Order: sequence, then structure tokens, then C-alpha cells
Amino acid sequence: MICATALAACSADFDDALYFRWDDRRVLCSQVIDDRNYLVDMHRLVDRMDQAVLHHAVYNIYAHVPGLTIDVAMIDRLLARAERRHLSFVTYRDMLDVSAPRPGLALSFDDDAVDAWLSIRDVLQSHHARVTFFVTRYAMMTPEHRAGVKQLAEDGHDIEAHGVSHLDAPDYVAAHGIDAYLSDEALPSISVLEADGYPVSTFAYPFGARSAQTDQALLEHVALVRATAGTCPPPADR
Repeated sequence: MICATALAACSADFDDALYFRWDDRRVLCSQVIDDRNYLVDMHRLVDRMDQAVLHHAVYNIYAHVPGLTIDVAMIDRLLARAERRHLSFVTYRDMLDVSAPRPGLALSFDDDAVDAWLSIRDVLQSHHARVTFFVTRYAMMTPEHRAGVKQLAEDGHDIEAHGVSHLDAPDYVAAHGIDAYLSDEALPSISVLEADGYPVSTFAYPFGARSAQTDQALLEHVALVRATAGTCPPPADR
């Protein structure tokens, strides 16, 4: 139930880090919902959807491999609950247009599990859901898997960058420097997608691993970067 009757209490509990408020924030944070790897509280997820409605914000969640790290039934239930609340299904590219703020759910899938992603096309279509796929190792994909990514894009989903080799950004910077991280890991993952027709707006950090230094460097090349709940910067740095 949306807690409109207890607005003050709900506002106090509002975990702003996991939401996009249609403002100028450029470092976004997302919550993992891989229920086969983690204990996921469905009631808490639904409460956060209700808060998205209440605060006219976009709730950010992500998973990896349908059928392996997350049950397909879990995806179906989440999308159904979002529909009941009239949440818009928002991609990261959609968040660039702040002229039309609305309550929404931003569901994304990370890494390179193209076959598993294709297996949920019917589930996504049944809910009229648009999601974001943060793709890593794209340059190493077979032609068949690249064709699968193209199919997902043609379905209306957003294709965004997630690194060349799925490296931990702060660790790589500590060992090789920020310029090497950009040239070896981040920028080639953006350029190879753009060369195939996917305009990249957002870079999602592998493991959510980030720093203020990597944020600053990447935001010279993309509009948004996505961290995770455990690595989200403090409000002043977002």
C-alpha cells in the first residue's frame, strides 16, 4: 500500500540514493535483485516502488542472468507490480530528458548473457517493459550474440556500456593510472557499441567499483555513470 497517509514517515525513510529525481544528478545508484545469489525482500522492493510513486522518482534495480542469478518468475512479478502502480519503465537514456518527470522503474541487466536476455523477451513484452542492458566484452562477442543485442535494441531496449573486460575501476587505476583505465577498459567499450549504432549515454561500473576520480574522468565522455547501492557516493558527490 502506498503510504500517502503517513507522508512524513515515508519521506524520512526515503532512500534517495536508489532513486533518480529528474534532476542534474549524474552518478546514479542501483540495487541488485539477483534473488538466487542474495536474499531479496520482495516486500521491501514493493515498498520502494510505492515510494517512487509518492516521490515522483525512478527506482533503480539491476540483475544479471535470467534463469541463473535471478528467477524469471521474480522478473515477471516485479514488472507486474510496477504496472499495477502505473510506474513508467524508464531506461537510462530516458533519464537524460528531465523535461517529463514521472514515477518509474529502471530495470537493467549487466554483463554479456545475451542468450539468457533473449529468453525473457516475451516476459518483457507482455508487460510493455523497456529495460537497459549494460554490455561488457562486446568486442569479443560472436556475430550471433551481436545479432542478439541488436534484436534487444530493436525491441526498444537501451544498450549501454559496461567495460571491455569487466575490470574493477579503482584497482586498475591504482595499478596503471586513470588514463590507462579510460583507454584500456572504459572508452573502447563505449566506442565499439557506438560503432554498431548504439549511442551510449551511460557507463555502469563493473562490480559497482568507482571513485570520485573515475566519476570525474568518465563524465567527460558520457552523461551518466551507474554505481551500486554499496558503492554509492554521498549526496554531495552525486
